[in-house]
This record gives sequence, C-alpha cells and structure tokens, in this order.
Amino acid sequence: MLVELRDAASGILVNRIQLDEPPHPGSWLELDGSSYLIMQRQHRYSLKGGMYQLSSIALIVKPQSRPLDAIAWRHGWVIGDPACRFNALSPLLRCVVWPDGPCDQCSHFEARLK
Repeated sequence: MLVELRDAASGILVNRIQLDEPPHPGSWLELDGSSYLIMQRQHRYSLKGGMYQLSSIALIVKPQSRPLDAIAWRHGWVIGDPACRFNALSPLLRCVVWPDGPCDQCSHFEARLK
C-alpha cells in the first residue's frame, strides 16, 4: 500500500513509502533515522470497474521522538502510567498535574477508578 507522510503544520509531503500495515493515529513511526508521531490518517479511494477501491493512505505526521516512558496501551500509545487518575491517556500529553513527568517521581499518584 502506498503511504504518503505529510507534515501536520504545513501539509507538505515528507515522504512516500510502501507499507503492508499503515500505522494508526497516536502511534510512532521510525523511518530513516527520523521519528514521527501519527496525528491523522486519511484514506484515498479511486473508482475502478464501477467500484471504489482504497488506493493510498496519507498520514499526517509530526516530527517527534517517542518518549522513553511511552507504552502501548489498549488501542494506542500512552505517555506515563495509565493506572493514575491524572494520566491523560494520550500520546501527546502525560498528565494534568505534572505534564513534564516522569511519573515514577510524582507525589500526586492516585489509582484510576474503573
């Protein structure tokens, strides 16, 4: 599958690559020594034989290295400890109380209610 990488700020084409499984928003992609956070995924279709078929995918990316305390959790990535009530459960923001982290040194930890 042809995948286009486009910069989130400018929309400029960064690269075109072939991938079997394009990553979903909220995950990181390592490519040629650079790291990108996937912000959005756009599908492009073409009409062939009277039917629409997926022809390519555009990934809107932000150049960013994956934080050391980012972990795969449920459907995507989370920075910090997802068991804490204050964790944002996001690959963009760690928490409300101490966004710069790290979580293991935070005195505000409270278990998340299920």
